[in-house]
Amino acid sequence: MKISVEQLKQLNKEEYILIDIRDAEEAFKNPIENSIVLSGESVLSKEFDSTKKIIVVCAQGYVSDIVAQRLQEKYEAYSVDGGYVSIVMDKMNTNVSDDFCAQVERSIIKTYRRKIWSKFTKAIRDYELVKEGDCIAVCISGGKDSMLMAKCFQELHKHSPVPFDVKYIVMDPGYSKENHDVIERNAQRLNIPIEIFESDIFDNVFNIEKNPCYICARMRRGHLYNYAKNLGCNKIALGHHYDDVIETILMSMLYGGQIQTMMPKLHSNNFKGMEVIRPLYLIHEDDIKAWAKHNDLYFIQCACKFTQACANETCLTQSKSKRLEMKNLIKELKKVNPFVEQNIFKSVENVSLKTVIAYKDDHARHHFLDTYDEEGNE
Repeated sequence: MKISVEQLKQLNKEEYILIDIRDAEEAFKNPIENSIVLSGESVLSKEFDSTKKIIVVCAQGYVSDIVAQRLQEKYEAYSVDGGYVSIVMDKMNTNVSDDFCAQVERSIIKTYRRKIWSKFTKAIRDYELVKEGDCIAVCISGGKDSMLMAKCFQELHKHSPVPFDVKYIVMDPGYSKENHDVIERNAQRLNIPIEIFESDIFDNVFNIEKNPCYICARMRRGHLYNYAKNLGCNKIALGHHYDDVIETILMSMLYGGQIQTMMPKLHSNNFKGMEVIRPLYLIHEDDIKAWAKHNDLYFIQCACKFTQACANETCLTQSKSKRLEMKNLIKELKKVNPFVEQNIFKSVENVSLKTVIAYKDDHARHHFLDTYDEEGNE
C-alpha cells in the first residue's frame, strides 16, 4: 500500500515508525527527520511495534514498495509514494516566502560567517582559486554542497575586488523528471541563474557491470569540462568539501596502498587551459548540513537509472560505500582524539621526504636507497 506525503503529514508521529532504506551514505547526507535508517534487508528481519504503522521510504518509491508489501504479512505497512523526492517537493511547496533567498544569503554571511563564508574566502585566497579575468563554471549537481557553492560564488562575485565572471551550469546526465524538477525549483527559490544541458551518460553506463559509478563520474567530469570550455570558461568549480579531502586520504592509504589527497585545484590533462577548483575545500560537511537545516532546504541525492531499475530483491541491501566506511572510522577515532580530522588534513602538508621509503613524481620513482650512501642520515 502507498501513502502520500500529505497523508503522512496528517498522522500523529506516535502512530507510525518511519524507516529510511535509501543508501546509507545518501541518508547521512540528506537525512529525513524522525526516521530510522536501515537497509531493506534488515527491515525484513527486524521486529517492530505491531501497534504502529510501518512506513518505508526509499529514493523514488520503487524499492520501498517491495519492502512494504513483504512487511504487510505482519504489520500495517506503507510505502511513501514518490519516495524521498516527493518529500523534498512537498517541503519546497510549503516553505516559500518573498524574502526566502535574502534570508539564505544573510545566513551565509552572518549566521555561518565563521564556519562557511570565512572558510570559503580563505580557500579562495590561500590556494589562489580565483584570479583576475577568470571565467568560472560553477557545476551544480543539485545537492547541498554544489548549491551552497553557487550561493557563495554569487556573494563573492558581488563583493570581490578581483574582477571575474561566473556561469552556473547543471548537467542532466539522465535524471528522472522529478529530480530535474527539484533542481530547477531549488535554483528558482535560491535565485541561481542555472543553465541546464543534457547528456546520455546514464544510458551509456547503465549496462556496465564493473565500477559503473567511477566511469560515470569520469564521463561527467569530461562533459562538464567540454561544455564549460565552449562557454568561454577556463575553470570549473566542484563542490568537494573538507570531509571529502580527509576521507580520500584515508581511502588512498587503506585501500590504494598509497598516500594521495584531493587537491584544491588541478590542471586538466585532456582540456588544455582548463582547471578544476574546489572552493569548499576547508568547509566541514556538518556545517553545510546545519546551514541547509537552518534554512529548511532540501536537495536531491544521486538519482541515476540504477536506482530506478532497482525494483527487485537484490537491491534491498545498502551499498558498502568505502567513503561511508571512512566517515564511520573517523567518527570512532574522534572519540579518542578530537583533533583527528585536522591531523589527517595536515598530514599531507607536512610530508618529510627524508622519512619515507619512496615517492613518485611526474618523471620517476625515487627510493631512499638512491641517495642513502651520499649523505648523512641524522
